[in-house]
Amino acid sequence: MSIVRCNNVVKRFNQFTALDSVSIDVPEASIFGLLGPNGAGKTTLIRIINQITMPDTGEVQFKGRPIQPSDIAYIGYLPEERGLYKKMKVGDQAMYLARLKGMSHSEASSELKKWFVKFGIQAWWNKKVEELSKGMAQKVQFITTVLHKPSLLILDEPFSGFDPVNVQLIRNEILDMKANGATIILSTHNMESVEELCDNIALINKSKLILSGGLDQIRRDHGKSEVEIIYRGSGSSLATLDSLYRVVSDEEHKGGRRAVLDVNKGVASSAVLGELIREADIVSYRELIPRMNDIFIKLVS
Repeated sequence: MSIVRCNNVVKRFNQFTALDSVSIDVPEASIFGLLGPNGAGKTTLIRIINQITMPDTGEVQFKGRPIQPSDIAYIGYLPEERGLYKKMKVGDQAMYLARLKGMSHSEASSELKKWFVKFGIQAWWNKKVEELSKGMAQKVQFITTVLHKPSLLILDEPFSGFDPVNVQLIRNEILDMKANGATIILSTHNMESVEELCDNIALINKSKLILSGGLDQIRRDHGKSEVEIIYRGSGSSLATLDSLYRVVSDEEHKGGRRAVLDVNKGVASSAVLGELIREADIVSYRELIPRMNDIFIKLVS
């Protein structure tokens, strides 16, 4: 079931078309990557889902019905443009944002203190926001985004400005929330994070949806049916076998050899391996599936 469905959403600003008949389905309890270059229309779509702005035409559904203002209570939104009140104390700021999401004072206080301990910022509760480093301020904003346990989280560049340790901390929290039934829309330019986290993606370019679907299938669909084998043998001991594969390259590699084979369409790996083990001592065999970074560059160039 889809938690969010956008049907032919169009949004214009004067003569500029930000979204041109964009349709996406975001499955429940999944991580959905919303990708695209700067200015593609991602943030506009996110703001429409959040009801910050409205589409000119088209429809947004939430849990199978037209989205309503009250649905905001079930959404957590971390925008790319960070913003906290600099003169407020950190604890007061966090409490204020938690109360805006409908949490009671006692519930918010209890949950915030747990999160502050988990993120190692409990000592900053009574400090002013302006005293926080950028990373610490982003931790506060992440906490206040997820505190009310929304069923839908929309995270716009959540890893920006974090060191590798804190990036892993945020990734682990995102995966835990998915495991507990939350749905996450992740907008990011970090293709490594997309490959690690996302189940499905949509790629928007110049206001149009140009690609959507399951991440693994998209990567396979954009591959070239090539495989890499590492083997032990003397010289170029692999020969092209026209009925199964063509040898693209064959070269020395760390005490053995590395070959790339272009496998004929419809040929099973078992058939290729069955032939290869007759010719060489096979150390490893893997499909050369393209990285999302390569697919992204290819499609938006």
